[in-house]
Amino acid sequence: MCRSIKQLRNVEIPATEEEIRAAALQFVRKVSGYRKPSKVNQEAFDQAVEEVTQVTQKLLGNLKIQSNMISLEPLRA
Repeated sequence: MCRSIKQLRNVEIPATEEEIRAAALQFVRKVSGYRKPSKVNQEAFDQAVEEVTQVTQKLLGNLKIQSNMISLEPLRA
């Protein structure tokens, strides 16, 4: 969908909070059609970015490596 969103799941180099937020911002921009929303839509836009960021962090923390079935969460600490 968004070619500018990079893959964040990486065992050796975990995604930073900045990278996760940037991906969330790109996703919300693509879905909403706004690069920069109007003032009337800014709050909804910002809230969506925050929620997508949180869900992405949770997803990455819950993913397991198939070969060993270990969580990626300890790698992010």
